[in-house]
Amino acid sequence: MGQSRADGKTMIGIGLMENKLNAQPKPRAVVLLSGGLDSTTVLAIAMAQGFDVHTLSFRYGQRHAHELDAARAIAEGAGVRHAVLDLDLSAFGGSALTADIPVPKDRDAAEMGAGIPVTYVPARNTIFLSCALGMAETLGTGDIFIGVNALDYSGYPDCRPEYIAAFERMANLATKGGVEGTIPVTIHTPLIDMTKAQIIRRGLELGVDYSLTTSCYDPAPDGTACGHCDACGLRLRGFRDAGIDDPIPYRA
Repeated sequence: MGQSRADGKTMIGIGLMENKLNAQPKPRAVVLLSGGLDSTTVLAIAMAQGFDVHTLSFRYGQRHAHELDAARAIAEGAGVRHAVLDLDLSAFGGSALTADIPVPKDRDAAEMGAGIPVTYVPARNTIFLSCALGMAETLGTGDIFIGVNALDYSGYPDCRPEYIAAFERMANLATKGGVEGTIPVTIHTPLIDMTKAQIIRRGLELGVDYSLTTSCYDPAPDGTACGHCDACGLRLRGFRDAGIDDPIPYRA
């Protein structure tokens, strides 16, 4: 099982000690941090790879703000800089996460793999990566981390390897450092070929406290997970396959 919530501030805390011991400045990186299991694992991986991490989250008109509270707690526990950008994608709607559309519940793996689900937010990763690209450029880096996954991706088109490769090509055509060849853009996707169970095991190896994370598409007002949406189903299956208890609470 992951560390207790009381140990949150020790999560990936070794990185802070290494900063003091290492006289050479670390290369910077932007990590997209949603407060979920995947992005939190990516944060741990980026820190383990020696990056000076700046995390970026979005208040994008999602149905609940609990994920932002989780992202803030995770960033604070890791001792990294954290920014939240306001983008109201609910003005467009078109998703169960940004409009008054029911969140699908109790779907099996076959149903989740059949087509693009209504929880897909139109162009969300393109928008988020574009903002991360702007942040990275101002920080003088081309390293951006995102927790997309092609195995347990629930049919999202902007989580596929070919999408990431295309965005990276575009980014190197659209930035000063990319065009001049001084700061090439790299979109890091360390989870792209991993199962959820493998992601969880890797995170635990790096000291991730999964009790701080949230995955649910339709949580209670206090953040308690529903246990029935696609995200909860994938998360629960991942912990089960890893042989580990999920440390977050679920509604009865």
